[in-house]
Amino acid sequence: MAELIAIDKERMKSRALKFVLLIGVVSFFADFTYEGARSINGPFLAVLGASATLVGFIAGLGELLGYGLRLVSGRLSERTGEFWPITIFGYVIQMSAVPLLTFAPNWQVAGLLIVLERIGKAIRNPPRDVMLSHAAKRMGYGWGFGVHEALDQFGALVGPLVAAVVIARHGGYRAAFAALLIPALITLMMLLIARLLYPRPNDLEPDVPNIHAAGLPRVFWIYLAGATLVTAGFTDFTLIAFHFEKANVIPNTWVPVFYSVAMAASGLGSLLFGRLFDRTGLRILIPLTVVATASSPLVFLGGFWLALIGSALWGVGMGVHESIIPAAVATMVPQQRRPSAYGIFTAGYGVFWFIGSVIIGKLYDVSVSGLIVFSVAAQLCAIPFFLNVQKRRVGSDTAAS
Repeated sequence: MAELIAIDKERMKSRALKFVLLIGVVSFFADFTYEGARSINGPFLAVLGASATLVGFIAGLGELLGYGLRLVSGRLSERTGEFWPITIFGYVIQMSAVPLLTFAPNWQVAGLLIVLERIGKAIRNPPRDVMLSHAAKRMGYGWGFGVHEALDQFGALVGPLVAAVVIARHGGYRAAFAALLIPALITLMMLLIARLLYPRPNDLEPDVPNIHAAGLPRVFWIYLAGATLVTAGFTDFTLIAFHFEKANVIPNTWVPVFYSVAMAASGLGSLLFGRLFDRTGLRILIPLTVVATASSPLVFLGGFWLALIGSALWGVGMGVHESIIPAAVATMVPQQRRPSAYGIFTAGYGVFWFIGSVIIGKLYDVSVSGLIVFSVAAQLCAIPFFLNVQKRRVGSDTAAS
């Protein structure tokens, strides 16, 4: 009997890994599409006549809705249990918005499509992350989310490089947006395949008690407070790319290449830090937060090489945002509360990303030094919250043992 149980566990672990890899392939082509676009959104808006304040506002509004609407998406998926339909609907919106930038006649329409792309991501992320969490339970949350994020960021590396090649050959941003239609269509095709092969991803997770707590635990809210401070000080790459264009730090064909370097750092970091998270817990967030703060002074004050290093450190920070931070949420709340927990968590993320982006965009027009001070200070202020969470987690684990 014990041998049969062991065989079944290995079989389910194998299926869980295949599901993570399949969703990772979906994310590869999705990031190929929208990160290829995001690498040139800033310069494209600049060419269309937008100011730094407007770029910061558009980027911030996109993140506000891109995270804030996850509260609705998370609650809806928790109530209905319809994870796949909501996920697919979000992907359709997101993958449609990017190629349509080809035809944007002015910065207003371009800004609307940039925000719409973020809305699509808002709709699909909470139910998708919940489905991933079921599989990641078998593998270790950090490793499961890290493997997915590595594939995700590999697509984010390739997309900007393709955009750079298209721009170099055809001399315009619109041709790059048009070329991104191909990976957008592949994304939707792979998503449908995943839906057919894994209609019930929740079956991948071992049975757990059906616990519906009256509220989310206190440690979740403390963690959310720290995470929102990090995101408030985290500069959107749209503004960084805008700065590269306006200040002539690098040629415009190099902007997506720098973004690819950032995504490579993010993907590789996700694998390494995911493993470390499973072994050490939340304490890994402390040094990573400190490292990520160095990106702002480097990209806004440095020349070619310092800006390149700063872009790589920005990618490390983004990898933390996309892998370790959501993985940690899954360890803090009951399985049945994950959809709404992810929705609430990412909604708070979005609100503070918007506030931070607007402040950072305005500061760029007034004082780059002020921008850097705000960015670094906001992120460092998150460290006491993470330390408090780590202390509480260690205490609860000790009490449980």
